[in-house]
Amino acid sequence: MSRAFVKEGDGDLDPLPDLPLSPHPNYVTPRGLAALQARLLDTQTTLTALRARPERLNKLPEAAAERDIRYLESRLRSAILTDPAQSPLTEVAFGLCVTVRDAQGHQTRYEITGEDETDARLGRIAPSSPLARALLGAQIGDEVTWQKPSGPLTLEILDITHADQTA
Repeated sequence: MSRAFVKEGDGDLDPLPDLPLSPHPNYVTPRGLAALQARLLDTQTTLTALRARPERLNKLPEAAAERDIRYLESRLRSAILTDPAQSPLTEVAFGLCVTVRDAQGHQTRYEITGEDETDARLGRIAPSSPLARALLGAQIGDEVTWQKPSGPLTLEILDITHADQTA
């Protein structure tokens, strides 16, 4: 059997490719910054536990943890902390919550958060999303048009509030 195409090495994996970083500014709320720091600490703890395993034939989990640590450290280095508690409630801005009503009368509440903090289930959207771009700068009573793939949707701004930064 030919061994011409068999890579021989020391058993270590090459580093996994880095996770892609967003080209947008990395605005974070205090809650988002704390979450990034906690994720980094958890991942570092996981890596320490993986390296302490008696049987380390599968090094892929370690490589994945190392890659995740590089990503989280990069996100923390580029973080631009913005405290929404300092924002006036006169217009929709980063870190604030906005309640809107569509043409059918359905009300929805959105919070514009950092990219690492987004969660559709909680109504947390990134400032670079089409919906957030439509909402940013709007005032109570304004109507904005959200350009959805299915067509434009008009939303009326009903309320602007500070978000709970502890959840």
